[in-house]
Order: sequence, then C-alpha cells, then structure tokens
Amino acid sequence: MHAQSKYFTCRTSGQVADPEADRGLARGGIGAERAAPAAGAIPDTFAEDAPHTPHWFRTAVFYEVSVRGFADSNNDGYGDLRGLISRLDHLEWLGVDCLWLLPIYQSPLKDGGYDIANYTEILPDFGELGDFVELIEEAHARGIRVIADLVMNHTSDQHPWFQASRTDPDGPFGDFYMWNDTDDKYPEARIIFVDTESSNWTYDPVRGQ
Repeated sequence: MHAQSKYFTCRTSGQVADPEADRGLARGGIGAERAAPAAGAIPDTFAEDAPHTPHWFRTAVFYEVSVRGFADSNNDGYGDLRGLISRLDHLEWLGVDCLWLLPIYQSPLKDGGYDIANYTEILPDFGELGDFVELIEEAHARGIRVIADLVMNHTSDQHPWFQASRTDPDGPFGDFYMWNDTDDKYPEARIIFVDTESSNWTYDPVRGQ
C-alpha cells in the first residue's frame, strides 16, 4: 500500500482569491477605504477592557514575509527573525498593519517549509523560539499584528506523527495519514508538482503500504 504524498492534500497557506481587494490597496497608493494606521501599541486582546475589532483585517495592509530572503542579521547568507526585527521601524513607517509570515517551523525544507517536522520549534536558520517571541512583542509595540502560515492538513515525513503511523498501523496515529494497498485510489486528485512526481502515492517499505 502506498502512503499519501505530502502534496496530496490542499495547502492551507491562507492565500486569498482577490488579494488587492482584501488588503484594501489601490495601485499606486493606499486605498481610500483603508483604515488609518494603528496608533500606539496593540492592546492586550485578553484584557476585559480591550476593544473588540474582529473585522480589522478588511482594511489592513498586509506585508507577506519570506524570512529567509528578507534580512540577514548574522551574515550567514540567510534571512532570520532577528533581521526582521531590525526592520520593524521601516515596516511601521511604510504603514504596514500586519506581518504575514511564511512557514518558520522546523522542517527538512523539501516543500519550502510547508513540510513541517515540528510545530513547536523554529527552523535553526531563522533563529530560536525566543526570537519569535521578541518579534511578536516588538511588532505589537509598533501597532503591527503578526499572522503565520500554519499547515495543518499535511506534515513532513519526519514528523513524529508520521513516524508513529508508519511503524504502528493499529496505534493512535495509524490513521492520521492516507494509506492504501494500491496506488489507484483518488485518481481525480491533481498532481501538483508534475515536473518531479508522476503520482500522489509513494510506497513505504516500513509500513508495507
């Protein structure tokens, strides 16, 4: 039987169908309906007296950040979280309301970081968990929110859940992934990376499927 490729399920990257409309941007400048930049630090959302603004994103300016290619703080050739922190004043000056981080989690990077091996660790190239906490605090101090891609519908084959699924089919993680005795199930599913894969299925000799 074949284990489902990490490319089989849809990616939850949070992309929108009409980014220009959702960001409230007009070409050449900020759209007329864009809300004024946040004044001061973002209130503690857990405080009872904090203002409740569930639709803030409708008029916010989002800045998508690929951390690896943004700012290198230690001259190792890779962008990192501390490099991003060092540019927050500039992003505030630009009028950015929210940073949108592409995956920063521990990963073998076979799928650009969307193949997550550990959801609770930061990729060492990008820094440490403490750097991420500091990023949140410094961004909030400038009135900038932070959101991050959280891929929940597939993992890396190095993730402990997958390792448990492949070694113990009857265990608690045995059905966390799609397994089959043949490679002809779900033939209608689109193969995303047709230049490197001919099937969404890969045989796993450990599980024998």
